[in-house]
Amino acid sequence: MSEAHSNTGTIPTLPELIELRAMTHTRTGAKQGRHGLLAQASSRLLGRGMEYAESRRYVPGDDARLIDWRLTARTGHTHTKLFQAERERLTLIVADTAPSLYFGTRVRFKSVQAARAGALAAWQAMRDGDRIAALRGSQREPPVAPAAGQRGALRTLDALVRWYTKPPDEDAGLSLALDHARRLLRPGSRLLVLADPASIASVPDLLWPELARHHDARVLLLTDPLEHRPPVARLPFALGDGRLELGLDQAAVRQRWKQAFDGVLEQALACLSSHGLAAASLSSDTPTDIVRNLLRHPPARRAS
Repeated sequence: MSEAHSNTGTIPTLPELIELRAMTHTRTGAKQGRHGLLAQASSRLLGRGMEYAESRRYVPGDDARLIDWRLTARTGHTHTKLFQAERERLTLIVADTAPSLYFGTRVRFKSVQAARAGALAAWQAMRDGDRIAALRGSQREPPVAPAAGQRGALRTLDALVRWYTKPPDEDAGLSLALDHARRLLRPGSRLLVLADPASIASVPDLLWPELARHHDARVLLLTDPLEHRPPVARLPFALGDGRLELGLDQAAVRQRWKQAFDGVLEQALACLSSHGLAAASLSSDTPTDIVRNLLRHPPARRAS
């Protein structure tokens, strides 16, 4: 589809997100993970079952009877086996709805790019046979209940359109959203977090390792080209009823700008990487095929 399909890129639309389904038709085979061979993308929940699914690093509390001795001997690090269970795996999409996401200068708003990334993840999850759920940081709005197939995907897409059309009246923050996610996830679930880089600092450090330990957890940090490549010029901004002019042609001002955006992004990426989460930044002008690839194998670096 055309990259400029939505309403000038300022709000996501349901037809736009539905069209993204065509981008996820191609299946991929087993991939080499950090801790051994991963199962096919269509594998179900990794729990106690009869069929071997993958091996990963041992963590305290794992059943010692399931240690993968061959991989442990080969790598020098203790690994444990995971098996396929009878019930479907869960893909959970956590949507940050911080006000700073509803902004953009190239192609589309960051909020629209977040909705598109979430839609691609939902269609991939449907293709892989997962149940799909979504939530945001809210004290009043319940999560989108897990459901399989097109029903689960469309429910999630509808929520993404509602959440990213305009800032919700009530936003309780990313930390609360992830605490709710922690309660909903089960071992072997997939977790995708769509967030503003500045929101990462609000999340308690102890929560990230818990989310990464037994789940395929990844984070996409939404950015805009202006934030990281501002023009060397005096830049006017509307401020209430007035106007503010920022002297980005001055070295000191550019340095403060860099700290406010690049510094926060790099700190967020470093934090997530140190806790074992796959993380990448996602610019509002990143083409859809690159977004799809980031969802499959996101690198811990900036995507441009």
